[in-house]
Amino acid sequence: MRGEPDEVEVAALVAVVVGGVGSGVGAGSASAPGGRSVWGDPGRRVRGVLRAGPGAWRASGLPG
Repeated sequence: MRGEPDEVEVAALVAVVVGGVGSGVGAGSASAPGGRSVWGDPGRRVRGVLRAGPGAWRASGLPG
């Protein structure tokens, strides 16, 4: 905004800023269903269940 904005311009700007705060603007596909970022999910650091079977011993030493 340049110069002297009138009340309508200020109201429009406030509506855009306030509307973008709660809607997760910029989160994109990294947002989980609970509104939490997938990158911050502690469940990503936990290893999945190991299954018995051919190659299981090798899989037990590999990451993720």
